[in-house]
Amino acid sequence: MRSELINVNHSGNKSVRIKHIDNNRLISSFHFHDMCELVWIERSQGKRIVGDHIGNFEDDDLVLMGPNLPHIWQNDKSYEDLEDKLVKSTVIYFSIDFFSLLTDDQSVLTLVEDLVSRASRGLAFEKDTSRKVKAILLGLEDNDGFENIVAVVEIIKILARAKDFKYLSSITFKNQYDEKDSNRINKVYQFLMKNFHNDIHLNEVAELCNMTPNSFCRFFKMRSQKSLTQFINEIRVGHACKLLQSEDYSIADVCYASGFNNPTNFNKFFKAIKGMKPSDYRNRLNS
Repeated sequence: MRSELINVNHSGNKSVRIKHIDNNRLISSFHFHDMCELVWIERSQGKRIVGDHIGNFEDDDLVLMGPNLPHIWQNDKSYEDLEDKLVKSTVIYFSIDFFSLLTDDQSVLTLVEDLVSRASRGLAFEKDTSRKVKAILLGLEDNDGFENIVAVVEIIKILARAKDFKYLSSITFKNQYDEKDSNRINKVYQFLMKNFHNDIHLNEVAELCNMTPNSFCRFFKMRSQKSLTQFINEIRVGHACKLLQSEDYSIADVCYASGFNNPTNFNKFFKAIKGMKPSDYRNRLNS
C-alpha cells in the first residue's frame, strides 16, 4: 500500500469522473489528489482514515473530501479471504472549478465554495442527506454522460444545503505527507490497522521504517499529528464502538477484542476519546 498524490483524471482533463466499485473487498491506497471526492458505500464495512480522523464505515456511509485531504478506506480483516462480492461503492470526483464552468451566478459559486471549504476537513453526512443522494446515485450507472453531469450537479446542490453532517478531520490538521516518506508511513498504517487488537511494541513499529524508536516517534507525530499511542487507542476505541452496537458482546468482551489488556485502561481511554464510559455509550445507542 503506497501513499501518494494521485491523478484521478485518467481519461483526460475532466471536471467530473464517476467510478463504480463492485468487488470482494476495497483496494485502496492512502492517498490525496487535487479534486473533491464523494464516497458512497452502498455495501461494505471497515475502517477509514481521513486527515487525522480515525473511524469506522458501514453501509450507506457518505463522505465528501476536499482537495489534498489524505484518506483511505480499508475493509476489516474478515474480508481478506472472502470470494463473494460483498463491496459496492460509488465514487465521484469533481474539480473545484466545476461550477465556474457552468455558471457565473455568484450566489451559486459562493454556496459551492463554502461546501468545498468545509470539505477540506472531510464531511460525513447523516441518514437524511444520505437517503436523498442514494436515490440519485443508484441511477447513475445506467445514465448517459449528460444525465450523469446533471445528477452530479443535483447531488452537489443537496450537499451544499445539507445541515446533517459532521466534520471528520480536526480544524488544525495540515497535510504533512510527501512522496519521500510515503512508503514508510503507509507500512505503519497498514500494520496498525490490521494488528491493533494485539500487543504492539514501539520497537517493532519503528523497525518497519528502519528507524530508531526516538526518531520514529518524531517522524510519526509530525506526519499523523498524533502520538503512536494515541493513534492506536483511537483505532481500538473506534473498533470498540462498533462492537458495542451488538448485545452479543459484554463490555469485557469488547475490551479484549479491541486490544486493551484490562477494563481499567479500556474505560480510561474510551472516556478520554468519546467523553463517556463504554457502558454509557451502549446505553445511549439503545435509548
